[in-house]
Order: sequence, then C-alpha cells, then structure tokens
Amino acid sequence: MDEGYANLPTSHLLGSVPAVTPEERKPAPAAEVGTSRLQQFPPAPGANGGGYQPPGAPPDGDVETQTNWKGYFNVASYSPYFNVDTDVVVDRLVSSVYPMDGFFRKIDANPDMYGPLWITTTLIFMLAAFGNIATYLMQRKTDLNIFNFDVGYFNWAASVMYGYAAVVPAVFFFLFQYFGSRPSLVRFWCMWGYSLFIFIPASVLLLIPVEFLRWVIIVLAGGASSWFISLNLKECTEGADQMVLIASAAVLQFALALFIKVFFFA
Repeated sequence: MDEGYANLPTSHLLGSVPAVTPEERKPAPAAEVGTSRLQQFPPAPGANGGGYQPPGAPPDGDVETQTNWKGYFNVASYSPYFNVDTDVVVDRLVSSVYPMDGFFRKIDANPDMYGPLWITTTLIFMLAAFGNIATYLMQRKTDLNIFNFDVGYFNWAASVMYGYAAVVPAVFFFLFQYFGSRPSLVRFWCMWGYSLFIFIPASVLLLIPVEFLRWVIIVLAGGASSWFISLNLKECTEGADQMVLIASAAVLQFALALFIKVFFFA
C-alpha cells in the first residue's frame, strides 16, 4: 500500500502553487468601519454644550436640530449665532426699518443674536439717559433749577427690555408650536430683537419738548414695529391660519411703544 502511494505520478503537480509576488505580500486594508452609529468627538461648535451631537449634523448647525433639549439653556450652544459680519448686521437693521425688504428670508439661513443683544442694550442706555433729559426739558418750563437724574429709569429699562426680548419670543414660539406651526426659537429671538431697533432713533426724536409731536413719533414707531412683527410672523408660519397669534404679537409690540412713551417720556 505504501508502494502504491510512492509510485503516484507527481509531474502534473509542479508549479501548481504560484509564487507570492511582492505586491501580494502587502497586508489587506482593514475594513472601513462605518461611523453612522458613532458619536462625533470632540463635539463641534453648535453641539449641545459639549454633549452628544447626532451623526451627520453640521458642526455649526442650528441648536434646535440637536437631540438634547438641555442645549437651549447652555451658553456655548449659541456661540455660532454671534459670529456675524458687520455688513450683515447693518443690512438687517435697514430691513427692520423697511419691513417689505424680506427680513425673515435674510435670517432664515443664518439667524444671529449679536444684533438683537446690541440693539437691546443700546436701547436700555438710551431710554435711561434720554428719559431723564426729556423729563428735565419738560420741567424746565416751570423751574430752571430742577434736574434730578433718576437711576430707576435704568433699572426699569433693563428689566423691561431684556425681559421682553427674551420672554415674549419664547412664549410665542411655544404658542405657535402648540397650534401646529413649526417655528424656530432662535429666529424668533432674532426677529424680535431687530424689531426694537426703530425705538432707538425714536428715543432721540422724543427729546423734542412738544407733547403732540412725541405722541406722533411713538405712534409711528410702534406702528412700524408692529407691522414688522406681523409681516415676518405671517411669512414664517408658511400660510398657516394663525392670525389671532399674529395680531396678539402686533398689539403687544404696540403696547411696548406706549409704555416707552408713558414711562420714560411723560
């Protein structure tokens, strides 16, 4: 039996195993590991406070696209909204005074918080300073020696303006969501902040010591600001029938104008 195996022909087996070439000695590339289920680390700007960012989310995407609701209350989540050019802010300021210029379309892709914060802070200082000056100009008609700077004007201006610019857009954001619309909280903050810009030049004109002109100025400023809010809310609701909420926002904006006149420029 051993001799039978020894006598088997082996000529046909020569060369049956090919030699390994140098190219084939290279190690095979490792299989690419999909990242669709991996956490992106380190989190890019715009992530929810350094937390988990959903795969495929843009590094500087909208905060509202993040899955973690805590991002709304993290300051780092809003840093991309302060990265804006001066030319862009100036263009949006002009559009806020001229509502027919399509303001909401300009902020739709890139809303900012720098402009609203700057506008609100400037308005606070101007109301506090010009309110005292306007009071003096009205009182000097009877007594030239009376001038008292009321620091309470600054406290009231800061509380009302910062509170209005932050709370009112948030309230309407949740109301529009409740009634079926899909608004953006950051865009609401941006829009409401720019709507206050018209009160800055109006506060300068309110220094005129003529009561009738003051009322005309504040009515025009309040009407323009309310119109600005109405047009942009109607555009952002995408044709949904939310006229009650839109009218309420416009009335509240005009009420703010009346408060400015009655409290700071009485």
